[in-house]
Amino acid sequence: MFHFMRRGSRAFASKLALSVVALSVGLASPVLAAGKTITAVMHSDLRIIDPIFTTAYITRDHGYMVYDTLVATDSNFKIQPQMADWKISDDKLTYTFTLRDGLKWHDGAPVTAEDCVASLKRWAAVDGMGQKLMDFTASIEATDAKTITLKLKEPYGLVLDSIGKPSSRVAFMMPKRLAETPADKQIPEQIGSGPFKFVASEFQPGVKAVYVKNTDYVPRKEPASWTSGGKVVKVDRVEWITMPDSQTAVNALQSGDIDFMENLPYDMLPVVEANKELTIEVSNKFGFQTLGRMNFLYPPFDNVKVRRAAFLAMNQKDVLDALVGNAKYQKICGAFFICDTPLATEVGAETLVKGSGMAEAKKALAESGYDGTPVVVMAPGDVTTLKAQPIVAAQLLREAGFKVDLQATDWQTVVSRRASQKPPKEGGWNMFFTNWVAADVSNPIANLSIGGQGKKGGWFGWAEDAKIEQLKDAFVRTSSADEQKKIAADIQKEAYEQVIYIPLGQYLLPSGWRKSLTGVLDGPATPLFWNIDKSE
Repeated sequence: MFHFMRRGSRAFASKLALSVVALSVGLASPVLAAGKTITAVMHSDLRIIDPIFTTAYITRDHGYMVYDTLVATDSNFKIQPQMADWKISDDKLTYTFTLRDGLKWHDGAPVTAEDCVASLKRWAAVDGMGQKLMDFTASIEATDAKTITLKLKEPYGLVLDSIGKPSSRVAFMMPKRLAETPADKQIPEQIGSGPFKFVASEFQPGVKAVYVKNTDYVPRKEPASWTSGGKVVKVDRVEWITMPDSQTAVNALQSGDIDFMENLPYDMLPVVEANKELTIEVSNKFGFQTLGRMNFLYPPFDNVKVRRAAFLAMNQKDVLDALVGNAKYQKICGAFFICDTPLATEVGAETLVKGSGMAEAKKALAESGYDGTPVVVMAPGDVTTLKAQPIVAAQLLREAGFKVDLQATDWQTVVSRRASQKPPKEGGWNMFFTNWVAADVSNPIANLSIGGQGKKGGWFGWAEDAKIEQLKDAFVRTSSADEQKKIAADIQKEAYEQVIYIPLGQYLLPSGWRKSLTGVLDGPATPLFWNIDKSE
């Protein structure tokens, strides 16, 4: 049976590849399949290509191809120079960044400090860590063509960690004319200074995205380490091929029709692990947190009593068993800020981790005033790591007494639709599910979902909670690890009581690639396509 499916899927993949080439003829002939080419199936189709507009990881991955950062994070969690070096004044109030030589935009113009100031402001308008940094910032300006000066109102220890954060949203640098685009509107073109150039003429959402080596890029001299160090491109071209069906993608990987598959389905691991031509590894050793997020603007989840009833109905084991189903790769964890970290605590998570809250959920819902308003749950079917959560949650909500409208869609539609503040009856939503890499949720400032800013600057769902915002300010003002741990626990307690979001467990995700690829990097924001070479 397996061999039959493999031959059929290989034929399908070959036809797909031929159709992709046929669609591309005449669009970008100067860069078509020249030299070494890596073909990859990523975790999602790419549609939104502005890495500041959305927190979607596929857009972040696109960002790392095209753009660069002022500073970056290495494998020891230390911030390192990337586009710029820095100095800090003795009073800790002034940070001076100096751009290194040889930086050019893809259109040939030099990178300037004005470009970078505009980029930082656009990023900080919508990123949680960026917003908090700006709360402490007195001014940020270009003092000459290569110098960015950031002055604080008071000392703030997360300046470099914010600007150098490895994952979504990343403080990517772009030309001033693009960075001046309001953060709630997408930039009109993809011009970065990063190691690859985006081939706009070959971009076909739902089919493929293409990148070619930026021959003008000057890498740093240090070895590559996570998102820091030398971004040395060793191939000529990278193609992200869309294959929504995981069986087809696995067969294409085994047959050599593609080189790299970001997310291997757990149920097919025994098959791919037996293939000696493949390397199977978990590139992100810190894993992911999966979660459910409600819309606070409209019934029924504008009522905290109804949110609590929904929370009590959830349990992590059911979700993880459906999502992963392999004890090696899943972990029940009630910590908002990731288990086995300094800020880990189980406070408030008892029913979630024990799966013991259904009776209490039914009682809470009956007493909440819930009037039977259908809960619109978005259910993407094209991303392996997002299929199970809405289906399991819908079942648990129905068991608790909710009416559920489970709407099948794809992930990029979710990414677009979750930004809408329209009522559910007008194309809005009540609940969606997503995943964060551990690095993105490991503290209250990095964790974008934990914010309480409401409609003004808040993450999708627009939770409003002044207490959480006050506690976050207290967190960044203390340098005591013990005090930070206490404050983080208080934030978690409030987040569970108000149901800011529902952590549904942690998991690891294996990737697979042909052994013809070498130099694949690990880290919390993988895959990264520099440093990878391909043998013929």
